[in-house]
Amino acid sequence: MSTSPSTRRITLALAATAAAVTLTACGGDSGSEDATAAGGDVDCSAFEQYGDLSGKSVSVYTSIVAPEDQSHIDSYAPFEECTGADIVYEGSREFEAQLLVRLQSGSAPDVAFVPQPGLIRTIAEDHPDVIQAVGEDAAANVDEYYDPSWKEYGTVDGTFYGTPLGANAKSFVWYSPAMFEEAGYEVPKTWDELMELSDTIAGTGAKPWCAGIESGDATGWPATDWLEDTMLRTAGPEAYDQWVNHEIPFDDPQVVEALDAAGAILKDDKMVNGGLGDVRSIATTAFGDAGLPILDGSCWMHRQASFYQANWPEGTNVAEDGDVFAFYLPGQSEDEKPILGGGEFTVAFADRPEVQAFQAYLTSPEWSNAKAQATEFGWISANSGLDPENLKSPIDKLAYEQLTDENAVFRFDGSDLMPAAVGAGSFWNGMTDWISLGEDSETVLADIEKSWPSE
Repeated sequence: MSTSPSTRRITLALAATAAAVTLTACGGDSGSEDATAAGGDVDCSAFEQYGDLSGKSVSVYTSIVAPEDQSHIDSYAPFEECTGADIVYEGSREFEAQLLVRLQSGSAPDVAFVPQPGLIRTIAEDHPDVIQAVGEDAAANVDEYYDPSWKEYGTVDGTFYGTPLGANAKSFVWYSPAMFEEAGYEVPKTWDELMELSDTIAGTGAKPWCAGIESGDATGWPATDWLEDTMLRTAGPEAYDQWVNHEIPFDDPQVVEALDAAGAILKDDKMVNGGLGDVRSIATTAFGDAGLPILDGSCWMHRQASFYQANWPEGTNVAEDGDVFAFYLPGQSEDEKPILGGGEFTVAFADRPEVQAFQAYLTSPEWSNAKAQATEFGWISANSGLDPENLKSPIDKLAYEQLTDENAVFRFDGSDLMPAAVGAGSFWNGMTDWISLGEDSETVLADIEKSWPSE
């Protein structure tokens, strides 16, 4: 899809002040000497596997632009200093469209950061002579440090093309810890407890939830996340996979049930839209503003991802004992922990040793930790080798804890996996109509089903 909400959301989340990773005393020839980074020593021995890459360069093409790009650029410093390679970074707001143009014109970058698995499939099908299978070292890192599902999302017809890069966790409910404590409310641990709490708050005359799905040309995507999160809970991961892959109809009864579960909150005037209006105000409220009524007490809960921390006004204390924090959107039971999330993948278009080495570096614990050290807040990866102590934000630490929880069941954002005509088109539009026009679940889902491209 060309206008990924994930890209926009991640860009918002990366509004960070980078702390530069500055190296000294690293041998540029053998790559075997130690280097010193701001905040700690970097041991170049971890880079010996890549060999001496002096005089070599690797071009990177991505949608992540200034100022969010600086922490990425800084995170490459250990690799550059220890191997001698030069990483040439290029960000573009027209990345998704221009990447395809560059592939068609024979001017592919060495590496691209692709936020949608669906786009990896498109590239693999349309440009099989250019896209490169992941090298052995990078594949070994992914096998060792990532949940197997991440490898599956980067695989097309049995060939592994895209390695995971950054990640985000979406199964969060933002709230005010102080309001909960004062009212005597406890964080719900099951879906039934969540609904009981919502009913209790609504019974006081307050609106428990606030929501907004306006996002310019991408209006509707926050509502797709609502449906995906509820479907993981009401129908389960296997049915979710079947739905995303169109092995069951888009309007399967299990999907209708999930959307009705979301509608029990989003389409009930008693439940929404705290501080913002009636149900239909959800369609015209910018997603970035939708949770802000929590700060003045006119709203109690807002479902949105970990990256929403970037949307709170300057000075807001985002912490477990702060102005706002988030709790896990509960499953049907305390033992069920479905996690909805997203992220980017690295795809290579050249098989030179320095390109394979750089892609391997991006899958390593060394890179994840360097990136975390260079980022103020709003970035995590699902790499189990990431030291959470390098994450500075408590919400990032919570998100990382969820993504790497061995008992959690992770699933990627469904709309990013679907064909663009659905995932970035009829799905967004249908969910908007579901809110703004008051259309019923069956009608909306049946219309989206009709838009699914023929095989």
